Amino acid sequence: MQKVSFGKTDKGEQAALYVLENKNHTTIKVTDYGATLVAFIFRDKNGVERDVVLGYDSVEGYQRNGCYFGATVGRNGNRIANAQFTINGKTWKIEDNDNGNNLHSGKNGFSKVMWDVKEITDNSITLTHFSSEEEQGFPGNMTAEVTYTITEEDRLEISYQATADKDTIMNFTNHSYFNLAGHDSGSMEEQELQIFADSYTPMAAKSIPTGEIASVEGTPMDFRVMKPIGRDINADFEQLKLAGGYDHNYVLSEKPGEMKVMANAYCKENGIAMEASTDCCGVQLYAGNFIQAHKGKSGAEYHDRQGFCLESQFYPNAVNQENFASPVVKAGEQYNSKTTYRLYLK
Repeated sequence: MQKVSFGKTDKGEQAALYVLENKNHTTIKVTDYGATLVAFIFRDKNGVERDVVLGYDSVEGYQRNGCYFGATVGRNGNRIANAQFTINGKTWKIEDNDNGNNLHSGKNGFSKVMWDVKEITDNSITLTHFSSEEEQGFPGNMTAEVTYTITEEDRLEISYQATADKDTIMNFTNHSYFNLAGHDSGSMEEQELQIFADSYTPMAAKSIPTGEIASVEGTPMDFRVMKPIGRDINADFEQLKLAGGYDHNYVLSEKPGEMKVMANAYCKENGIAMEASTDCCGVQLYAGNFIQAHKGKSGAEYHDRQGFCLESQFYPNAVNQENFASPVVKAGEQYNSKTTYRLYLK
């Protein structure tokens, strides 16, 4: 394990970058700002090291930009309609930061605060954050933890744990943007993707699900058989037009709890493949439709659709949708969730 300076926040807080490596020299880099995954480095079929996640060289980039590269997102990932919800008969109003909705918990979300390092080993790091009721406006005071582990099998494991003193929403995710050709390689639209989901949750305007569970059969939303991500992304299909491409929740199961493979991805160019697994009931495929041109790591120029996200989660707006599994955890009960991303050569 190596620890290096990662710059200072606008508040003068010193951020650090933690470098963890396994026996194969597969490497992850994590910063305590936002409990963020900064790098995931793997050797391709020619032995060339490829960093397969988008990011920045210092904490300043993560503060300045709104793409959530590599971020730990919470207390609630994705959107809550009208930035409000009701728990135990009380309505809670939270920050409106996305067309009248709450997205990724607002400006004080987990991705925008400093986390404390609780424990660190050669191949794992556990970070913790105390989230007061006032921080984001969700009910209860919460203690949250996230652990990043790089295994000897080149599997990045991300585990979450939390408790709170009131019934509250717990729906954490990681917002890494993957590009298996390398973060600096341009468009990822030719890379192939498979999602193990027969259905998805269509959305209305402002990206809020309608409540329907719709089949992917016969639509451009179908990823059950591996295909290039960009093959159908510009199809004449209302859901894709609404989101400017893929930005949709896929239904993995009716409720969370069982670990299963959610997706496979592959880059023919360099042979790098990825298997993604989770115990969550949904996964958001986001195709980087609105990255926009700006500078990333090592001077790389990032653009739209240069990375894809597989954000394991409860379905969007689940707290307000009775037929969706509920993200509410009772006071004193422990929230646990796990998602993994394994890299290998194919």
